[in-house]
Amino acid sequence: MSDLEDELRKAVRGDVGFDVASRALVTMDASNYRRVPFGVVAPRDAEDVAAVLEVCRERGVPVVPRGGGTSIAGQATGVGVVLDFTRHMNRLISLDPGARTAVVQPGLVLDRLQEAAAPHGLRFGPDPSTHSRCTLGGMIGNNSCGSHSVAWGTTADSVRELDVVTARGGRLRLGRGWSGAPDGLRELVDGELARLRTGFPELPRRISGYALDALLPENGADVARSFCGSEGTLGVLTEAVVRLVEAPRARALAVLGYADETAAAEAAAGLLRYGPLTVEGMAADLVPSPAGLPRGGAWLFVETGGDSTGEARARAEAVVRGADVVDAMVVTDEAGQRALWRVREDASGTATRMPDGSEAWPGWEDCAVPPARLGAYLRDFRALLAAHGLRGTPYGHFGDGCIHVRIDFDLLGAAGVARFRRFSEELAELVTAHGGSLSGEHGDGQARAELLPAMYGTDMVALFERTKGVWDPDDLLNPGMLVRPAPLDSGLRFSVLPREPVDVAFGYPGDGGDFSAAVRRCVGVAKCRTTTASGPAVMCPSFRVTGEEQHSTRGRARLLHEMLAGELVTDGWRSEEVREALDLCLSCKGCRSDCPVGVDMATYKAEFLHHHYAGRRRPAAHYSMGRLPVWLRWASRTRAVALFNALAPTGPVAWAVKRAGGIAPERTIPRLARETFSRWWRRRGPADGTGDLVVLWPDTFTEHLSPSVGRAAVRVLEAAGLRVALPPTLRMRGRPVGDARSRSALRLLTARRGRVCCGLTYVSTGQLDHARVVLRRTLDLMEPVLETAAPVVVLEPSCAAALRTDLPDLLPDDPRAARLAARVLTFAETLERHAPDWTVPRLDRPVVGQTHCHQHAVLGDAADRRLRAAAGLTGELAGGCCGLAGDFGFEKGHFEVSERCAQEQLLPAVREAPPEAAVLADGYSCRTQLEQLAGVRGRHLAEVLAEALERASGEGTPPGPGHPGDPGRPGSEMTE
Repeated sequence: MSDLEDELRKAVRGDVGFDVASRALVTMDASNYRRVPFGVVAPRDAEDVAAVLEVCRERGVPVVPRGGGTSIAGQATGVGVVLDFTRHMNRLISLDPGARTAVVQPGLVLDRLQEAAAPHGLRFGPDPSTHSRCTLGGMIGNNSCGSHSVAWGTTADSVRELDVVTARGGRLRLGRGWSGAPDGLRELVDGELARLRTGFPELPRRISGYALDALLPENGADVARSFCGSEGTLGVLTEAVVRLVEAPRARALAVLGYADETAAAEAAAGLLRYGPLTVEGMAADLVPSPAGLPRGGAWLFVETGGDSTGEARARAEAVVRGADVVDAMVVTDEAGQRALWRVREDASGTATRMPDGSEAWPGWEDCAVPPARLGAYLRDFRALLAAHGLRGTPYGHFGDGCIHVRIDFDLLGAAGVARFRRFSEELAELVTAHGGSLSGEHGDGQARAELLPAMYGTDMVALFERTKGVWDPDDLLNPGMLVRPAPLDSGLRFSVLPREPVDVAFGYPGDGGDFSAAVRRCVGVAKCRTTTASGPAVMCPSFRVTGEEQHSTRGRARLLHEMLAGELVTDGWRSEEVREALDLCLSCKGCRSDCPVGVDMATYKAEFLHHHYAGRRRPAAHYSMGRLPVWLRWASRTRAVALFNALAPTGPVAWAVKRAGGIAPERTIPRLARETFSRWWRRRGPADGTGDLVVLWPDTFTEHLSPSVGRAAVRVLEAAGLRVALPPTLRMRGRPVGDARSRSALRLLTARRGRVCCGLTYVSTGQLDHARVVLRRTLDLMEPVLETAAPVVVLEPSCAAALRTDLPDLLPDDPRAARLAARVLTFAETLERHAPDWTVPRLDRPVVGQTHCHQHAVLGDAADRRLRAAAGLTGELAGGCCGLAGDFGFEKGHFEVSERCAQEQLLPAVREAPPEAAVLADGYSCRTQLEQLAGVRGRHLAEVLAEALERASGEGTPPGPGHPGDPGRPGSEMTE
């Protein structure tokens, strides 16, 4: 391998990676299969591709072309050299609106082509659900289709010419009329005309096998079309001329509700006469919440187009009138359509979990039958599942007769794998009996190629093998795929994982306490590899900055998978490759909500750091920022705040503090509040009230860095008629809260003083033993609160998220943890639930800012949206991540990534906002990032509402951060 690496480095100008991390990142695609390659090459041009092929041919090393790595049949994995086209050969070379063509490189992501074509009223027809990360080369290799294939066909229908390098170095330009055909191909076809005219089923989604019928004279002898769907086994694509289609000026979406998926399937073929753009189907099992959908147990998504919204709507309404449905709706606004399409597109990930949380897998992901037979096929398919004791929820391209389904195969044990094989063999016979294709979109790869004789017969399969021999006589390109395939039950990616649960700190309740199962959640759909954040989405900010696979959620999951396997990554929790990949994870938790399968990389990172540094010295930042609550309490108790504020911001003291603490030199150390929030609270005295009691959580940031947020929250909550109290600071035997009976001298002498803490900083740095100690102490203090009905109001979103998720996951055996987690409410949720009749003060001004990552991922912001609307705060907050993310942006070496994350959405939104806009940032990190990078003061929603109250009462603007402020109305004292 070292000699091969040296030769490749001399031969190519692109990147050559034979290190452990580079290889680990491409051991899998989105299939059930795993192969460990020798190395990875990211070529810069066709010359590099030819050079790689020459070096590998001389050594007999296989070559596997790879795009976005979202293939579901295993064809993007290999044991030789993997060609990664996404890094350099990813350009749109030209676009000709007049000719409606584009020239693209194989690594170009589909959405980038669509964005370039859109201003000309054009688009590329096929659009798989992975359109934000799949590449044109991968689409050509698999002959991908997508939801609009009923209108615009498959990728093969959109290909004009292809530049290809053959395994023996030939440069071919494939096209019609035998253009670019390798020597021997025409003679092979001419000798098999009868077989080619009768051996292929007639259906719109026939992807299995080689498309040799495209070489018939009556089909124009189209060599480029026949190359589509060859899965990298015939030649290596270096450039493509593709056809674009005219995009409708307006669209409407008719969502049709049916009793079940069989009823929807039987109706789909009858809707084609209306000329729809899509006829997509899915059942209720795949919809986390059916809110916003018509009544029914399954739905068809039928999109129509027109020159105007009225025309598109009229066509959609005609579809509704012609359909026999339980219920229906027509949506014409773009935002509403996008929201509905996200439900459908996420099904590819959602389907990996059954309703009870058990795992389901691809393998029979996309069989296709004639559309008119879809209903009958689904009934037989359901019967076959039941006969084998299996479950799966079909969905997909009902208008083309193509069904996607993930099935709950047990691929971890020998008996389950044997059942997987038996079911596969019987299903291949069933699909063939219905006149169908084993693959209707994603290709054969290893998953289905072994069963092609059931569909085509042995003679046609032998012809496929002869075709492979014409193009690639040395079997150099992607061997084991499509022809002479590896067995469908070999090389399963699960076989290398440990059979017993790994000893871990978190509870992983969604995965049965099994860390391996948690890592297995990542099936490779790669939604984390999107290069732009759309709408409120957050995942994955570090990948969008670096563009490196190892900084995507999928890449990190792959490295953790290999760490558990122990074959490639051999040093387990001590792995530097895994640590390096996780280093730029912001722990934003965006993947927890944005990943269709709920991968929670923030938790996995904390788990890894916990083990990685066990018994070893940690980075300085873990001690300085990971134990921030300790240092801030120490500064407050020793009255060192004034001295710290005077010396720390600039000069040699700041330099020394940052150097010792592992803090980025570009950062300014924040000032501490002169009076903590709790001290202000004690000074203001007890208060009377008759409303609901709410317990306001004094998180570390509100307590020591932004007490103005806490003061504002008290002002608003009390104005809403609520009684506000703080958590106890003494642990005693007394049960009632604030009952004035716990002040006896004896009880005070035996009490233990402490402060509640969510443990966030310890969790994010992987100091999980410390976190558990802190959280147990917190639960001890909170026992009296838990015996009341009072909610716990947490102002800092990251702290609220930690209490809701990390607390019960770290202490799963302590029932108090789940009880406290269930009590946690955000500021907006508290007002909505406990002061529903309060009249919110009106501000009537626009807002700008960013929804906190943890709020988006864990807490949700629906209540915040409603509260803002009631206050007359208009506009949408940006998505993405601010980039500071707790300690991440302060840690040395992270500043550039942190800044670029902020530049993606947050800072442009603030710069472009009107002068009167209120800048909202509920998280302390978000406010700090705004201040340090843009010189803008962001405010918590509580501060904005408190300002409105002050103005309404004529008291003026409330004081800013760091000032003691007006004690205001007296408040109730709950602390001892």
